[in-house]
Amino acid sequence: MFSKKQLFAKGMMDISPHMLSVIPFGIICGAIGVELGFSPYLVYAMSIIIFGGASQIVFLQVLSGGASSLVAITSVGIINSRHLLYGAVLSEYLDKLSFIKKLLISYFVVDQGFSESNKFFKKNKNEQHLHYHLIGTGGTMWVCWQIATLSGIILGSFVPEELGLKFTIPLTFIAIVVQDLKKIDHLIVMITCGLSSLLFFDAPFKSYIIISPVIALIVASLILRFKK
Repeated sequence: MFSKKQLFAKGMMDISPHMLSVIPFGIICGAIGVELGFSPYLVYAMSIIIFGGASQIVFLQVLSGGASSLVAITSVGIINSRHLLYGAVLSEYLDKLSFIKKLLISYFVVDQGFSESNKFFKKNKNEQHLHYHLIGTGGTMWVCWQIATLSGIILGSFVPEELGLKFTIPLTFIAIVVQDLKKIDHLIVMITCGLSSLLFFDAPFKSYIIISPVIALIVASLILRFKK
């Protein structure tokens, strides 16, 4: 049986390798926010409130493109909807916790932390206080992400305008999706989303940002049914 401290330390150790990609991504997020003309205080506050790399970049890009606050917030909500699935999976191991504790812990659940903690939970189902491992992974991610974002904000404040960092936005998303280009069903969903965004580009309030992923999700669900 692991103690609470051991579980927390184990979570920190398991998530550590992911920092090699998370820290540069956080620096880019902070730098891009300043590059797009947002206040450093706003960029850092967003990093604390949203706490999600892709979501933060989308939020900044959508707002800087002239979309309404409602569209920006909805876009972030759609991107982060995967956390509903994370919660459904983790609920099996956290069912004894109070609602308040679950709510607080959910703030620290991110992609990499969920992946590592879920693997650990499956191998150690009989352990008590498993949530300390999740706090270890999420807490480590949070601290590193905030430091990286702050570093990016400082960097972005000193980068000359002619050496702008806006080009890193498409590069960042290419890096995220490039691994899925090898899978034909994922490729179909990506193409559907891209074509839908072009088709509905002139929709009011720049709502094509919401319409296109919804259409892509419908196509994805149809593909899953067909494969079954």
